[in-house]
Amino acid sequence: MTELLAPAGDLEKLKIAILYGADAVFIGGQEFSLRARASNFTLEDIKEGARFCHEHGKKLYVTTNIIPHNENMKDLIEYLKGLEEASVDAIIAASPYIVQTALEHTKIPVHISTQQSVVNSNAVAFWKDMGAERVVLGRELDIHEIKAITEKSEVEIEVFIHGGMCASYSGRCTLSNNMTDRDANRGGCAHSCRWNYDLYANDKLISDEKMPFSMSSKDLQTLRFIPDLMDANVSSLKIEGRMKSIHYIATVVRTYRLLMDEYIATKTVKDMNFYEEEIRKAENRLTSHGFLAGMPKAEQQLYNLRNEEPTKEFLGIVIDYDPITQYATIEQRNHFIPSETVEFVGPRYQRKMTIANIYDESMNKLDAARHPKQILKVKVPFEVHAFDMLRKVL
Repeated sequence: MTELLAPAGDLEKLKIAILYGADAVFIGGQEFSLRARASNFTLEDIKEGARFCHEHGKKLYVTTNIIPHNENMKDLIEYLKGLEEASVDAIIAASPYIVQTALEHTKIPVHISTQQSVVNSNAVAFWKDMGAERVVLGRELDIHEIKAITEKSEVEIEVFIHGGMCASYSGRCTLSNNMTDRDANRGGCAHSCRWNYDLYANDKLISDEKMPFSMSSKDLQTLRFIPDLMDANVSSLKIEGRMKSIHYIATVVRTYRLLMDEYIATKTVKDMNFYEEEIRKAENRLTSHGFLAGMPKAEQQLYNLRNEEPTKEFLGIVIDYDPITQYATIEQRNHFIPSETVEFVGPRYQRKMTIANIYDESMNKLDAARHPKQILKVKVPFEVHAFDMLRKVL
């Protein structure tokens, strides 16, 4: 069975990912992780996360995927033993030294990070001989190359299916290092490829304020390739985004989960447009299929275009529901008003309704929900549950 693997930047996001359909979650600790600005987990958080995952029959992986310098190696063995004690199901590593250390000093399974740029069967076999149980392929492969690798592989193969793409080979970039003194391969990437630049040809400026030059790739979105990847016996389909919001994680995980379940049950997907529309409710950048259809063309890039716009569909998250009074307690995230048509979304349902009235915690009537994180009461004529999402109907 193909695994759906989701990101989580903190415990709340971990729980959301599991509840909305992930088979496994990957997180970063406070050491050796490539997302220095994420809300990285302490060892106690990792233990709690592992307990939650295992209680739900799911798995937890921890990233140890930096490209370490000498000063990064302190307490590595102690940290890996801490992860073993926390009962994590695997680590994701890029450095051969971290891989070797984990295999020699712990019994934690090792997955090879995409940072190793594994794009051929011989490299997969190399890491299998080293003792790895899974290899995360580089993102520079098309669907036929992936299938050729899985057919020969004696270890599990993991493929990225959704999220940010890097302009460099498998994320090994030094633009950020040189321009901002933030090391992309040790967790500090400043996304320098997404900046606007002056572009010159023969010492003549050919860009301007109205049309600056930028060069980043569109984000990855592979819904239409999921059946092919599943048929190719890819072991794990990975969503990127440990720094994303709970709404993003819930929406993206839920969408891929529903699509995968439909394909498992029927070997077909009746309405791909439904899934694409659902994904758009969480996106704030343009997307493409990356390398999966072959070498990317200009339309897979964001040349001369930067379009990051926060989505405002996410209105709130359900904290509690009283089936007797039919009032849902909601933590508000974006503005909404009475008479507005909204949609409640859970892991396995979505249902529209028109809001009659909005109340605060003391049941004072409000003319609008204006304040993010305010606790509100809304009457809902059907049962909703903690962690269900409230979103705008556009």
